Amino acid sequence: MIPSILPTYSRAPLKFVKGEGSWLIEEDGRRFLDMGSGIAVTLLGHANPILVDALTSQANSLWHVSNLYEIPGQVELADRLVEATFADTVFFTNSGTEACELAVKMARKYHYEKGQPERLEIIAFEGCFHGRSSAAIAASGAEKMVKGFGPLLPGFLQVPFGDIDAVRAGMTEASAAVIVEPLQGEGGIVPLPDASLKALRQLCDDAGVLLILDEVQCGMGRTGTLFAHERAGIAPDIMMVAKGIGGGFPLGAVLATEDAASGMTVGTHGSTYGGSPLAMAIGNAVMKTVADKTFLEDVNRKAGMLRQKLEGLVAEHPDVFEGVRGEGLMLGIKCKMPNADVVNAGFDAGVITVPAGDNVVRLLPALTISDEEIAEAMARLDKAATAAKAA
Repeated sequence: MIPSILPTYSRAPLKFVKGEGSWLIEEDGRRFLDMGSGIAVTLLGHANPILVDALTSQANSLWHVSNLYEIPGQVELADRLVEATFADTVFFTNSGTEACELAVKMARKYHYEKGQPERLEIIAFEGCFHGRSSAAIAASGAEKMVKGFGPLLPGFLQVPFGDIDAVRAGMTEASAAVIVEPLQGEGGIVPLPDASLKALRQLCDDAGVLLILDEVQCGMGRTGTLFAHERAGIAPDIMMVAKGIGGGFPLGAVLATEDAASGMTVGTHGSTYGGSPLAMAIGNAVMKTVADKTFLEDVNRKAGMLRQKLEGLVAEHPDVFEGVRGEGLMLGIKCKMPNADVVNAGFDAGVITVPAGDNVVRLLPALTISDEEIAEAMARLDKAATAAKAA
């Protein structure tokens, strides 16, 4: 008999009932150090007082009115994002998947309005993850994402990740945009080198193709800058944001230049819940904190500490781990044994990590994690590695 919850997840046998900063508490009272943050979502930790206050205050005032009316919090958050980034305009969604849908629509509408309706194709990269909607799985093209869900939405081409020559070879008069994660998350914490991102930007400029960056997982301070692409000194035409921007509350956004968004006029897109007063209260509180220069400097300091300790952990367990990769507080440990074994051993050791592609274990702690908690996480991961090897 099918359960009341559609069985599309393989869930760990854990039932968390409370969160405190970087800690999760199971219903039996056990405390787990959370190095996954709900897959890079609880950016400022669990039950952060700043976010609790923002949500409570708004909840006591107004929850929802729809986008038929002005929502002051949207203007405030959009202004913050425009001031801090390349963007001229913002559309608020509830998730990264919804952001992907709009990014694809925006790119195609841009060329249609320019008198080039044949420019429909989006070039994506192998190993990518942009969500699980029809457009997002078509962008991925991976068998595990698309099997059984045909016919696939047409107009997507996949090339090897970071292969600029393959992008160049794949560009035709039908190309509309290139979509890429500056640092792949689900794919296994695989960074796109700065030089490749710069070359991609130039290639798009030369071909009149839009560049869409997916910073759903790697954005909002996670790599040590507000957005990961800033390290390469380039800017996209369109950018997808979600996860951390809501600090645990469903929130996403599409940021765009005025030119890229020029085709999106009244009636071309919409959302019932996107940009609700509740979401905007949280998003503004998150942005106030994360966009602060001092806060980001501390993220970089802690990232250096975590990376150094992880390198030591790998050296201590050469039969379990191969190496460390990633940027900021978005790091991965490449495993020699099945990564699921390491993740499961972590449960017994009281530390939460997240599996990813290429046999990698992801570490995505809250940006507010303390030095002492980083040390404790390493002690627990050391215990997990020892147990995984012995199993």
